[in-house]
Amino acid sequence: MNWPVLKALHEVYLTGETQKKDSLVTDSKIRFMLEQTKELKLGVKKVLKGEGFEKYYETNHLANFLNYGQFLSESGLLKPQLRYQEADIAVLMDMYEGMKSGELVPVRDAIIRAEETVRGVSEMFFKNEKYLEGSDSLVRDVKAILGITELANDKDQQYIYILQADDPEKIVLCENLDFLKRPSRPRKHHIELWYAGGKNIEKLNYTGEITLPLFYSCDWDYDGLMIYQLVKEKIPQIRLLFPNGPRKSIKTTEHKSLWRSAHDSRLLSGLDRALYDERERQLIMELISSDEWIIEEKNDLIAMLNAAGPF
Repeated sequence: MNWPVLKALHEVYLTGETQKKDSLVTDSKIRFMLEQTKELKLGVKKVLKGEGFEKYYETNHLANFLNYGQFLSESGLLKPQLRYQEADIAVLMDMYEGMKSGELVPVRDAIIRAEETVRGVSEMFFKNEKYLEGSDSLVRDVKAILGITELANDKDQQYIYILQADDPEKIVLCENLDFLKRPSRPRKHHIELWYAGGKNIEKLNYTGEITLPLFYSCDWDYDGLMIYQLVKEKIPQIRLLFPNGPRKSIKTTEHKSLWRSAHDSRLLSGLDRALYDERERQLIMELISSDEWIIEEKNDLIAMLNAAGPF
């Protein structure tokens, strides 16, 4: 849902009705509530509260709406023309809290030093390098929250983001940025974190000699493991960390990385069997059979490294 739809639902919750607008009644979730569950009803010029609406709204939206509203007001982003999707607001909230706590400041500073691109920042935070393109308002607010004046427009930067640690003992190359946004724990355990930008791994050609044990952390889905294979070609000594996070349904999370050859999990979705040990192959087959994936940031990084044993 986008912000105007959420506001309209909140108005129904408070007053029992809201103005009927095309942007509201064409929303897929609103249509489902109108046509299937009857938690909303159509009037002549109004959308009205139906039976069970209050329970539905309190369970699914009330707390989120209040949190979003507080954030948007506090950050100065609450404007009449705001049309952001709920997921966009959640990302901006995460950025805002990261800057307030200071945990995101090293990443912001690295973005400035690297003269990072709009696409690069888009992939870091929105997991799609093209997501911010064409959304000037969202780019503007991302820059405002991070305290960045300009972002470059070219597509490729030869720069690796590094979360340094005192006396590092290991390096973990991460597919996503999330672990780098929570620096205290890896630093406490003398772990240096690298982020190259998801699929943008050409910059790994410029890492020079790596003397510390090097591990790879990723989403356990088709795209994440394919990126690992490409990384492995460039840095043969890198070791894949075995996940310990919960499995999530690809369908219910609306995930975009889909397994190939799902009819036969033994094909490993076309992945290179030689790059995985028996336990890893078994997990991949289970994920394919159940149409699930494991999100990188839901893993316990320290536990994964401890389980990996000596290099």
